[in-house]
Parts: sequence; C-alpha cells; structure tokens
Amino acid sequence: MATSTPQPPPLCPKVIVEGTRLTGKTDLAFALNEHPRLVGDRRYRYHSPLISGEWSGFTNQAWGVSMLDYGPAEEPAVLEAYRTWVRMFELQRYYSWIVDRFHLSTQVTQSRMGRGRPDFDWLEERLRPLGFAVVLCTRAEDSFAAAREERLRISANPAQYDDLTVFLREQEELRAAAARSALPVLELEVTGRSVSDLAEEVADFLDSSALLRMTDDEGPPRERVR
Repeated sequence: MATSTPQPPPLCPKVIVEGTRLTGKTDLAFALNEHPRLVGDRRYRYHSPLISGEWSGFTNQAWGVSMLDYGPAEEPAVLEAYRTWVRMFELQRYYSWIVDRFHLSTQVTQSRMGRGRPDFDWLEERLRPLGFAVVLCTRAEDSFAAAREERLRISANPAQYDDLTVFLREQEELRAAAARSALPVLELEVTGRSVSDLAEEVADFLDSSALLRMTDDEGPPRERVR
C-alpha cells in the first residue's frame, strides 16, 4: 500500500505593518498577503484576511473614528474590538494574518491627541506566542516631499498632506513605540525601493526568525532588525 508523504505545517505568518502615511505600508500589506513565501503558491484566489486598525465603522458617518483616533465615547467599543481580534487570532492560530496598522499606531495617535498612551501589554502578551511580528515602514526625511507628489495624483483629500512635519514626527513616535514593543520588529526602509523588493526583505526576516510557520512553544525571542 502506498503511503502518503507527510505534509509540512502550514505557512501562517502574522505581520503587523506599521508606518506613517506616505511610506507605502498598505501596498506592502497587500503584497505580503499574496506573497508565495508567506502564504504559499496559490493556483487560484481565495479569501485571505487583511485587516486594518484604520477601519472607521464605530460611528454612523463617512470617514468616522477608527481604532486609532477614537474618542472617549468610542473607547469601550475599540478595546472590545481589540479583544475580539486577538481572540480570533488565537482561535485561528494556524492561519496567516496581515494587519495594516494596529496597536502601535493607536498608542501614537492617542498620545498625540492628548489622551495618554493606552496600555497594550496584555495584547502583546497574547500576540507574542502566536508568532506576530511588527514591520515598521520608514523613509528618509528628505524623501517625503517626493512621496507627497506621487500621492497627490490619486488623493481625494490632498490637504491632509500639506504639512509634512506631521508625518516626520509620527515616524519618530512610531519608532519609539516599536522600540518599546515586546514583539519582533523589522524596521523597513522604503525609500527608492519597489514593493516586491520590500516584500522579499520581509519574507527573509520572517524566514530567518522562524516566523513563517507556527510552533507550539512560548513564541520567538525578541529581536529588532534595522
């Protein structure tokens, strides 16, 4: 009787893509969500989760508050959303999850709104054993102006890019938040690089950190790569 070849554990990387605007983080998130080294060689397209902390479904208004810029009235719902997401990650621990902005952006945004930095130690304690890593997209300060010109060609709200110092400050605040994180962090310089090149570097990082497949130990060691 022929015996079947044992299959390796499934690819199930879990990546939180962070970064201020104009760093191409969302384009990278989409690329990672379809990258063969992260999700396998797909012969056809099927549902693959790509979630975002910028979703604005907490109020009945267009472009309302999100998990990043919520106010006191929405705080209970936002924290419940975080608890719901992490529980889903735990239940579906052997699936790939790509997240476009999450708790680090929430901490930075809430702090800049004068509301203090939310404590997400409990969240990272649950994300860490699942193999989550942070990819922080950054760019050289002198490259933001050119990136803005590219964005203005497609933006429906160009006024939000008038003051580039906002993004420079946020980039430094995200660096500080990433440095405090207990999760593995890759700081990814995006200036002058293609999305495919960036995705390959993320895949290399996950591979070298043993984060492409799930293990049932206490999770990967803390690591920061620059």
